[in-house]
Amino acid sequence: MSPHQLPASRRRAPGTLNAKFACGDFGNAYRTAYFVDSSKTRNIFRRALLLAFFLLLPAARSHAQTAAELPGNSAHSAKHPSTSDTWPPQAVRGSHAMVATDEALGSQAGVTILKQGGNAVDAAVAVAFALAVVEPAAGNIGGGGFMLVRLADGKTNFFDYREVAPAQATRDMYIQNGKLIPDASTLGYRSVAVPGTVAGLELALKTHGTMKLSQVMAPAIHFAKDGFPVTEKLVREFDEEKSGLEQFSVSKRIFLSNSRNKNHLYKVGDIFRQPELAATLERIVKNGAADFYRGKTARLIVADMQSNGGIITADDLANYQPKVREVLRAHYQIEGHRWDVLTSPPPSSGGIAIIEALNILRQTQLKGWNDLQSVRMVLEAMRRVFADRAAYLADPDYSDIPVAGLISDCYARELFATIDPQHASSSKEIKAGTPHACGISAGQSVPPNTVVSLGEGPHTTHFSVVDAAGNAVASTYTLNDSYGSHATSSAGFLLNDEMDDFTAQPGVPNALFGLIQSDANAIAPNHRPLSSMTPTILLRDGKLSFVTGSPGGPTIISATLLSVINWMCLGMDAQAAINAPRFHHQWLPDQVVLEKEFSPAFEQALNANGYATKRKGHLGLVNAIGIDPQTSDRLGAADPRDHGSAVGY
Repeated sequence: MSPHQLPASRRRAPGTLNAKFACGDFGNAYRTAYFVDSSKTRNIFRRALLLAFFLLLPAARSHAQTAAELPGNSAHSAKHPSTSDTWPPQAVRGSHAMVATDEALGSQAGVTILKQGGNAVDAAVAVAFALAVVEPAAGNIGGGGFMLVRLADGKTNFFDYREVAPAQATRDMYIQNGKLIPDASTLGYRSVAVPGTVAGLELALKTHGTMKLSQVMAPAIHFAKDGFPVTEKLVREFDEEKSGLEQFSVSKRIFLSNSRNKNHLYKVGDIFRQPELAATLERIVKNGAADFYRGKTARLIVADMQSNGGIITADDLANYQPKVREVLRAHYQIEGHRWDVLTSPPPSSGGIAIIEALNILRQTQLKGWNDLQSVRMVLEAMRRVFADRAAYLADPDYSDIPVAGLISDCYARELFATIDPQHASSSKEIKAGTPHACGISAGQSVPPNTVVSLGEGPHTTHFSVVDAAGNAVASTYTLNDSYGSHATSSAGFLLNDEMDDFTAQPGVPNALFGLIQSDANAIAPNHRPLSSMTPTILLRDGKLSFVTGSPGGPTIISATLLSVINWMCLGMDAQAAINAPRFHHQWLPDQVVLEKEFSPAFEQALNANGYATKRKGHLGLVNAIGIDPQTSDRLGAADPRDHGSAVGY
């Protein structure tokens, strides 16, 4: 539906900055979980409550330091099964505070800090360090990420602790005889970029926290030193990553050999201890991030690099600096409410992509994901957004990015005009546009016709935190691929393989995603690789409303965008917004990726409209927190696709 077809009360006045979203009157239709049989809802909810009870019971026995802060009569949690017909239909509700992560122990660590009087930033830093211990696939101190903070008084900050290329990195370092060296940018010490996590977390804590490192890191040190029970998920990961981990002696010893059981592989229920990591965390408590970048830990990293062909030097570590960047913002009027989208600026490409997509979708009416036309319009918006992403996004410290043009409503209307409402577009014909701000003519330059790496492997992790005062944190951080480079420092932590997020060879597909690459994201010393990580916060009438984000490589953008639309536009409740089926289009390859929850008939209808389709088990892992506008309760909606955990009180 175009703007002139809208009722007068919903039309956008020409030239105004805050457009009215053509969402339609569908809020009440989406207050229950998507694709949940209503006849089963009551039994599912009962099972979810029982599961929550039995989750906390063993945790209280095995992890007294953390669980002691989570008495059964005041804390609420849920660990979700991964079968959609048993997904919880309702979010975890807490009147004070909430933490949502991929791992129950990570969520419990955050709540422990909140109950000790810490704020959302204190808790977020605690969660990040805890996940570095209990979620080795993605939680990390050997990688990097982003943290979006919105305080109760309205102040915002975006902490960029993305990894950077070492000083010895060169444009063609992964090329030999004109060909890309297999696995060179994804496996081993030469694939490692300078980590940023420890510096970024310390900066966030110093800027907005109220506690000391010793307090917020206590849960992580406990988990590393005293251990925690190995889960089925962890056993599965160790098996899946065995071929990579066993190539490196420290990785093999830590993850594939249980010294307390004749060095056999870990089994479910075994206690997993990481003494070297515990010692590293204790040094960070004592000496701060300085230990990681200039102290004993730095010396251990450099020695590992020198012994194993890596290129990170002592100077690389000593010179690393996290950045504080201005939050990217957009405003919308929907059903009489002002919505503010606070999201990630470059070097994240995700924030620009989400705002650009929302601006395109202002011109149409979305009904939900069982409506073919609604799905088609979002797919076409995604196609155009990813085409622009490919051409224009890079490290903002070294590139001139047309941010104002990409997120302008005038440019979005031009893109919307290229969408055929009856037939699928072709990515052979849809190219990057010529973005421009309203009132400024589009330039005549032709954007590059190539694609940069989309950034981040599927095993990034996202968590959300809201405290009793209304402070909120959305944070996404990563090792890139699952278990990063698979090389573990002798200091006890996995190292990233973030160098693959640069352009390794223009004109050749990158290793993880198979995308043709351009020069915009080429390897260069001290550059940050482009990222898709998109921590995002929504405000409703100036008040905190929704905290969201996701892992998933390029699907981070799609999963986060859909969660925003579900909550802000379609009026779904918090858990329904996370349970709802997801879909993805990234321009190239020209195909739609659908989660398995979509029916065969729906897929056939897309095919009949000209879309090539591909099925995938799940897209993204969104751990979100909503705010009930009537009660101000925190609504923890962890993603059930891979046993997400929301804990609140």
